[in-house]
Amino acid sequence: MSKVILKGHILVPEPELQLVKQELEKHKRLTLEEAGCITFRVTQSAENSLRFDVYEEFINEAAFEAHQLRVKESHWGKVTNNVERHYEILLD
Repeated sequence: MSKVILKGHILVPEPELQLVKQELEKHKRLTLEEAGCITFRVTQSAENSLRFDVYEEFINEAAFEAHQLRVKESHWGKVTNNVERHYEILLD
């Protein structure tokens, strides 16, 4: 099976920035605890405080899909409902 890599960025609406930043550490911790998560990085841009660069690796499509489902149903999913997502998903 192929490893799944997601890379790109999110753009957070300014009124929601503090809430997203508050919830981000919990989201990172929960994701890294998921079965099949290899790498998960979300880093705020130094040039644009509303942009967060995202890089994820999962062992296979099943692990990636399980992550997507968990996020959709999570508090993080609700907090980031208005975030613009710009991702590229690759199979390696």
